[in-house]
Amino acid sequence: MNLSKACSNILTQLSDLVTSISDSDYVKPVEALSNSTLGQHMRHTLEFFICLQQGHEQGLVNYDKRAHDKLIENDKYIALATINRIAEFVNTTTEDKRMKLEVGYDLDKEEFCVIETNYLRELTYNIEHAVHHMAIMKIGVREVAPYISLPSDFGIAASTIRYKESATASR
Repeated sequence: MNLSKACSNILTQLSDLVTSISDSDYVKPVEALSNSTLGQHMRHTLEFFICLQQGHEQGLVNYDKRAHDKLIENDKYIALATINRIAEFVNTTTEDKRMKLEVGYDLDKEEFCVIETNYLRELTYNIEHAVHHMAIMKIGVREVAPYISLPSDFGIAASTIRYKESATASR
């Protein structure tokens, strides 16, 4: 499976979740998630892809410089439109490209290190990051939107699924 296909599968699952959840549950604080909302986790996940798209155009990506767009986290229809734009970008951007990644870990000042990277490496990172947040979202869905039936692989890494299948097969 290529990276675009893997990413498309994740974006489809996110789209299905946003389509299934009620407007009010999308923005309802989830106690198990320290009162963050599913919309906030969705926004955070999608903004990493947005940073990658913008960074692809510029040749430089910095995930710290996200917009923290309240519209994505508060309006599920804007989130859906964002998912569709990201999917279009991922599906039409298949060639690798050298890029730079800016990262900053100093808590006292905005100082960045610049690291060589490439588009496919960053797409891989975004896929892994999305799966991680989908696992968190799954906890939130169970608390505030138990009427939603998520796919069994929602928020589970492909390597974990393969491991569980091989462990079951070897019994």
